Amino acid sequence: MELEALTKSNDDFESIGAQVVLISPQLVEHNLTIAKDKKLCVPVLSDPGNEVAARYGIRFSLPDDLKQVYQKFGINLDKYNGEDSWTLPMPARIIIDQNGIVQHTAINEDYTVRPDPEETLAALKALQASL
Repeated sequence: MELEALTKSNDDFESIGAQVVLISPQLVEHNLTIAKDKKLCVPVLSDPGNEVAARYGIRFSLPDDLKQVYQKFGINLDKYNGEDSWTLPMPARIIIDQNGIVQHTAINEDYTVRPDPEETLAALKALQASL
């Protein structure tokens, strides 16, 4: 649902000069499948081993009991991510300016809580107004 909302809002982001980029720990082929299935019009980049997520401080390791739940439901992160660290990134929206400086973050440890694209758009507009 979030991916579709971001895709629908992409024209709004582009109209103010922003580019939306999605980053996932999944292997390139899985990201390509998702992009095709969801008809995404934004790039989906792969972050092997969640290294980018680690640099932004949003990578976490799944506890053993949660690993068992994932495995019980047939969710094999090692298959999708191409490595067996059992780490995931916290869902985040990070606004980075043209100089590579982080200007805004929206991060929630609860993976079910995701910012509305309108919130991100408002943060971008506020940032532009302050320049």
